[in-house]
Amino acid sequence: MSAALLVIDPQNDFCEGGRLAVAGGAGIIPLINRLAARFDRVIVTQDWHTPDQISFASNHPGTAPFTEIEVAYGRQMLWPDHCLQSTPGADFHPDAAPTVDKAMAVIRKGYNPAVDSYSGFFENDHRTPTGLSGLLRELGVTRVFLCGLAFDYCVRFTAEDAVREGFEAVVITDASRAIAPQTETAAQDSFRALGVAEIAAASLLS
Repeated sequence: MSAALLVIDPQNDFCEGGRLAVAGGAGIIPLINRLAARFDRVIVTQDWHTPDQISFASNHPGTAPFTEIEVAYGRQMLWPDHCLQSTPGADFHPDAAPTVDKAMAVIRKGYNPAVDSYSGFFENDHRTPTGLSGLLRELGVTRVFLCGLAFDYCVRFTAEDAVREGFEAVVITDASRAIAPQTETAAQDSFRALGVAEIAAASLLS
């Protein structure tokens, strides 16, 4: 009763055919649905950007996606335009309907055009909260299990912030997918340093 499942950004733009597709993204959704069925508390996050989002390469002439720039809050990766508010790309993948329907809350992030947001807990300035911490504490949650897209960015930063906020964090590795091998390795190194556990879904489904 003290655990919650955090499903990170199961959205069309992060799945095959989307503007920022993660290889195998759609393929993990049936497994996520099976996991969600085992939890009493399920919370879903949703990227929710405006067209003038600071992290879009299209808003910085002369730059290209997947390069970094310096902004007021530090280094920021530039991305293709994705998950624009009220567009099909921002919608949850249709296969994720069982999970979304069960979710007790949807935490939207990245809607401030001046600050990107990977974590479900804080925007990328590491100061502006989303309200997730307060919700979890109100529910009596002490441990969060995380899965979704992408392992090396939004799952990673949500797990890291969970630990910093005093929660035990467990990442379900085979119910997550990464954008790139090098950032996947960096995420795993960070998890080991912070005490974030990694498990396979089978340990929860058996």
